[in-house]
Amino acid sequence: MYKIAVLPGDGIGVEVTTQGVKILKAVGKKYGVEFQINEGLMGGCAYDKLGTSLPDETVKLCKESDAILFGANGGPKWDVLPSNQRPERALAILRKELDLFANLRPVKVRKSLLGAIPLKPEAVAGGVDIMIVRELTGGIYYGQPKERDSQRAIDSMIYTKGEVDRIARVAFDLARKRSKRLASVDKENMLECSKLWREVVIQVAKDYPDIQLKHVLIDNCAYQLVVAPGQFDVMVAGNIFGDILSDELGALAGSLGMCPSASLSYKGPGLYEPIHGTAPDIAGKGLANPVGSILSVAMMFEYSFNMEKAAKDIELAVDNVLDKGYRTADIKEKDKKIIGTEEMGDLIVQEL
Repeated sequence: MYKIAVLPGDGIGVEVTTQGVKILKAVGKKYGVEFQINEGLMGGCAYDKLGTSLPDETVKLCKESDAILFGANGGPKWDVLPSNQRPERALAILRKELDLFANLRPVKVRKSLLGAIPLKPEAVAGGVDIMIVRELTGGIYYGQPKERDSQRAIDSMIYTKGEVDRIARVAFDLARKRSKRLASVDKENMLECSKLWREVVIQVAKDYPDIQLKHVLIDNCAYQLVVAPGQFDVMVAGNIFGDILSDELGALAGSLGMCPSASLSYKGPGLYEPIHGTAPDIAGKGLANPVGSILSVAMMFEYSFNMEKAAKDIELAVDNVLDKGYRTADIKEKDKKIIGTEEMGDLIVQEL
């Protein structure tokens, strides 16, 4: 029996999370695992109902759970709120509260979706399977001072040796399980934080002599991911760089709607979410792609429950549905059948 906190959030978060829960239950039934699912409020929906975007009871629910499935936060409706109540800030605060410092964002080029990828086929011909390891609780999103007046604004990028060391070790450990190649992304030629980042990564590398390490400047990295993404396997980056690069890589998956993520700590529950936003223009219309949420559930089985076979079952079920020509609108291709959010979830359940 596992306790799962489900935080649908705003916009299409509600729709895709519903399909994620559907997959969770289907896999649980297949493997004889029971789930106690408890829903909580976070984001704009929480502010509308309770006057705060991150209620204390939601934080408590998450801390008492074995894993968290999250949808998406935010939307134009709440852009006028004070910065400390913006829905997007609620997620940042929760990550810090749970010490979810390691954000894993895998991106695969699936052969069935080559027609939906905006790169030349030869750029991805050798196959692409990249894992971005993003430091999630430090850097410019959290650094103080963070100030603004009528004439200027200040955001502080701060990293400590300990923060860099622990995220580097997560990345090296993942590289050891994969191709034993790691690319560390920084801006060492301009930023003091990046100078520290590189020094610490080099020091940690001494404990992993079997791993091939290379350092890549962020601007060059963004370019290389477009012209030759297959050269990368595991990548580790600070908060803002990892955020930007993983969204760029969403194009290689065919759509951000295809991309899952896991946010992990050394103890406590992991948080699993698709990396797309709330997409208010299509919210409630049944058009959203639930695959990112469904693949996030696969990551939950792998990283929170140590059920790697169940995770692979979900991956295979997704591939089978795509191979049969089914598509949501964001990954539409000529001569493929366009289906809605719920139908995509149902088809994946059938494959399971």
